[in-house]
Amino acid sequence: MLLRQGCKEEEEEEEEEEAAAKSQHGSPPFTPPGRRLRRGEPLFPGCIDMLSIEGQFTFTADQPQLHCATFFIGDPQELITIDFDFINIDCQAGDFLKVFDGWILKGEKFPSSLDHPLPTSERYIDFCEDGHIRNTIRSSQNVAMIFFRIHEPGNGFTLTVRKKPNLFPCNVISQTPAGRFTMLIPHQHRNCSFSIIYPVMIKISDLMLGHLNGLHLKLLRYPQAQMKIGCDNTVLRMVSSGKHINRVTFEYHQLEQHELETRKENSLEEFCLSSI
Repeated sequence: MLLRQGCKEEEEEEEEEEAAAKSQHGSPPFTPPGRRLRRGEPLFPGCIDMLSIEGQFTFTADQPQLHCATFFIGDPQELITIDFDFINIDCQAGDFLKVFDGWILKGEKFPSSLDHPLPTSERYIDFCEDGHIRNTIRSSQNVAMIFFRIHEPGNGFTLTVRKKPNLFPCNVISQTPAGRFTMLIPHQHRNCSFSIIYPVMIKISDLMLGHLNGLHLKLLRYPQAQMKIGCDNTVLRMVSSGKHINRVTFEYHQLEQHELETRKENSLEEFCLSSI
């Protein structure tokens, strides 16, 4: 099991995606919208937003919108499905509409290429490149996003967002500033991760990796092990060979400002990388 803080992937980002991610002025808000939008109701007042609710949503440009993105998030035990009900954009004029299986924040992909089951190229679906978007797009984890550019006022699209249960969640992005989660990999050769996109305190209460002579081998013999990580993002990753059932249970909460200013012996602040 690994903890990773604020690292950057050495991968090229497409210009449109980088611009959309940077134009957020930080991470999207983690407060769900306070109401359920009705069928045909406008999607959002701006061009960058986050949705954590199901429903049908419409975006119509009232002026040229050149660097737009929408982030979708569900609970850890949910997958996101997106259906495009109507698309009216002009690809020949430079418009585009893309779906990404995951999130891109500050130039970094979540989940990372190390953890995601698909190669990076297969995580994108491009309406203008393919000429169409299949009926239902399903994410591999509890987050997904779309990028779009629309030049002509009045053009836009309508989509429907639904959530489906995921019995064995893997590669989760936290939706809340505090919580408790158990990551379980049952005899599968894969990486699983839990991403927290803010400074955090993590307490690991239970860890079981592999077996020893037919018995479970508990590598943590103490009730808790905790760590303060003052980085912009933290990833708890579990790597499984597929030979055993591996499990880790942990609690976390967002660090307050006074906690960030107080350095402790086990702090990892000095290991955080500056933005590139």
